[in-house]
Amino acid sequence: MASLNDIRSTFLNYFEKQGHQIVASSPLVPRNDPTLMFANSGMVQFKNLFTGVETRDYARATSSQKCVRAGGKHNDLDNVGYTARHHTFFEMLGNFSFGDYFKTDAIPFAWELLTKDFGIDKSKLLTTVYHTDDEAFALWKKIGVPEDRIIRIATDDNFWRMGPTGPCGPCTEIFYDHGDHIWGGPPGSADEDGDRFIEIWNVVFMQNEQFEDGTLKPLDMQSIDTGMGLERIGALLQGKHDNYDTDLMRSLMEASADASSSDPDGPGNTHHRVIADHLRSTSFLIADGVMPSNDGRGYVLRRIMRRAMRHAHLLGAKDPMMHKLVPALVQQMGAAYPELGQAQALITETLEQEEKRFKQTLDRGLKLLDDELSGLEEGAELPGAAAFKLYDTYGFPLDLTQDALREKGRGVDTDGFDTAMAEQKAKARAAWSGTGEAADATVWFDVADAAGATDFLGYDTETAEAQIVALVVDGAQTETVTVGGTVQIAFNQTPFYAESGGQVGDTGLIKTESGTAKVTDTRKSADVFIHIATVESGCINNGEAAVLEVDHARRTSIRANHSVTHLLHEALRAALGEHVAQRGSLNAADRLRFDFSHSKALSPAEQRKVEAEVNAYIRQNAAVETRIMTPDDARALGAQALFGEKYGDEVRVVSMGANGSGKGADGNTYSLELCGGTHVRQTGDIGAFALAERRCQQLWRAPDRGADRGRSDRLFAGQDQLLADRRTS
Repeated sequence: MASLNDIRSTFLNYFEKQGHQIVASSPLVPRNDPTLMFANSGMVQFKNLFTGVETRDYARATSSQKCVRAGGKHNDLDNVGYTARHHTFFEMLGNFSFGDYFKTDAIPFAWELLTKDFGIDKSKLLTTVYHTDDEAFALWKKIGVPEDRIIRIATDDNFWRMGPTGPCGPCTEIFYDHGDHIWGGPPGSADEDGDRFIEIWNVVFMQNEQFEDGTLKPLDMQSIDTGMGLERIGALLQGKHDNYDTDLMRSLMEASADASSSDPDGPGNTHHRVIADHLRSTSFLIADGVMPSNDGRGYVLRRIMRRAMRHAHLLGAKDPMMHKLVPALVQQMGAAYPELGQAQALITETLEQEEKRFKQTLDRGLKLLDDELSGLEEGAELPGAAAFKLYDTYGFPLDLTQDALREKGRGVDTDGFDTAMAEQKAKARAAWSGTGEAADATVWFDVADAAGATDFLGYDTETAEAQIVALVVDGAQTETVTVGGTVQIAFNQTPFYAESGGQVGDTGLIKTESGTAKVTDTRKSADVFIHIATVESGCINNGEAAVLEVDHARRTSIRANHSVTHLLHEALRAALGEHVAQRGSLNAADRLRFDFSHSKALSPAEQRKVEAEVNAYIRQNAAVETRIMTPDDARALGAQALFGEKYGDEVRVVSMGANGSGKGADGNTYSLELCGGTHVRQTGDIGAFALAERRCQQLWRAPDRGADRGRSDRLFAGQDQLLADRRTS
């Protein structure tokens, strides 16, 4: 029996022999499509090739693409574990032609691979074509498929579109007939939703361009885009009718059963299916840089993690379990996806920490759920207010509550949940309005309500595509800004860092089809990143897609200056005593400033000692690592917090420097601090460090906290301010 790893290799090797370049899967977080939360098909990474915006040194490609469908319009989360073929994570096998071959080659390629290399019985296969695509019909007939097994479909099931406008074209789908002992009719029939005929491959003929008026015109470059789910074709080739019975999924389910001391085929079978699927999606997302959070992609990751963890709880697991399954996943998929092995330690730690946190609230949340249900009539819906309390107080997303109630045959009053959510937002807006912020900033609450919080990508990239969700001029939203105009722009996602914690905001460029703008600063309000920009050419329109480019040289200097403040903090504590605490900082491109409290000025000897220690840790070239923790866990570990900062229910903990002196707060590192800023990857990237001291003998205003927050002046006896130079060696 061929394993899923064998099937993946057979597919890629076949198309390599046909002149295709094997292209590695792109990350799950798309950098070239702002409309997508996660990559959900093989064509995502090739989108700009199909549209002609980009060219590469190959015209034929093949790949096995990592995909996640658990957010936005492609959301299969609720069905996972309960059906035979739904997943949050799956692999999409595909072959692609960018203006090279077309239908006359694509159809024979598919038929030969399926019937010869995979050995599928021809009599079990049938195909569909778009009802007007006589060419595809004739090609299938020529290849030997009987006419009664070539079905014309007049719906959009057989016509693919990239969007309302742009490249599009008919497609042909290949189905496998599992036999008349399984209910269901062929595609296009009244009972086509049955399980007898299962689609295994879709071949898109990208031959037209659609315009706003609905007209279609032939593309100059006609291309091929195909997709075949590895899990689905794997089940077929392994003689199974359920994706979870394939060798890879079965091995993960058995690992789950072993960790929970339960039977993989017993009453907990559904739990093991959910855990096996969610283990893959969470691990791959973490490996690709997504970390659990309360917004955007991180929130989707957290929902998937907590759903799996609840099913582990239902299996009777008393201790965190998910992290124990990572080795089994790496063993199965690490060869095809090396990033899993490279990130194994991070994946393991993140899963364990998240499950520890979740277990602390799970029992209380489920008890509240049971208490609420006990007062309801049999079968009645859970009130929306109760579901919102679970979400707001215990971190239960709505879909997790729905999943828990599903097993009890109950639902949730989602309208009531939405009402409670709206009331909370109104209270937050009212509370914020009294903090002294500029009155025109209320517009950002409107933007946040309509588009959600901005998803920050800047920890992993300095360039990305994004979609404009708001243009604001003089405190009011507008639809377009022309050349010379100054505007505040919000996107659904951004690599630009917004000023916070002493680190200045990023600058850079915005490019759209209609114009360009120069970003002069980036700030944040109501969890929306605000790009302050001047339009330099053409115009910028609301709703447009844009390419965002952070000023690389400036960001490089800023993050180096930021990272060295962490080392400076520890060096001061070592030289002067544990009482030294940071009171503020400025991390800019040309300099850094570090404010701290101490009873007297540094002596020349102390200054030399601090400089020497910082430079020693720079020369270590140690890795700079980041973890997500609760503030309490971080402080228990010994992490330093910035004076005056407010922290949410989770923080980023940045560690750097190998602990040669024994002063590392966690026993392993030199510096350990709560910090949401950007940093170098290795301490050696900082360069060389020198400092100068400036004595402050007057009232000290909290730096970089905003004019309104600076009202609370504080006098620190002997407040010192260090102005440092970081010279790249």
